Amino acid sequence: MRFILLDKVTELVPGKKISTVKALSLAEEYLADHFPQFPVLPGVLMIEALVQSAAMLVHVTQNFAHSMVVLQEARNVKYKSFVKPGNILQINLEAKSISQDSSSFVGEAHIEGQPMVEARIKLRHFNLQETDKGLADLDARIIKELQRRAQLVGACGKVSGGTIL
Repeated sequence: MRFILLDKVTELVPGKKISTVKALSLAEEYLADHFPQFPVLPGVLMIEALVQSAAMLVHVTQNFAHSMVVLQEARNVKYKSFVKPGNILQINLEAKSISQDSSSFVGEAHIEGQPMVEARIKLRHFNLQETDKGLADLDARIIKELQRRAQLVGACGKVSGGTIL
């Protein structure tokens, strides 16, 4: 993923829910192209922030079993307002189901309690080696990077009462 839209995990209950934050900075390169005189986070990247947060929950819940956790479907997407530089987007997702190869979530993102976007998303999970055995090493490298990233954002902290804080 070229754009990492998950800065910090604030709460994670494996198999159930995740809360994350994304601090939007004027330094983010896509703001120069998307409405140059009115820099806002593109709507598709708001959805991507939901997807990245949900994928982190899947990875942690399944102990990083899959290198790929990708968007399969987004439904009932409702945009409420704009996310501007200086805003901190707070993302909350609740898992409706997490199985071996797919998952579904209900999620929303807000700024200081004001809704920005809400959606239902479905993700698909797989390893590249499932279609090409020669990609097993790539799967391993991707998973290692995902684990490193999870640690950086606090998704692999100490478990307390089922919640990773």
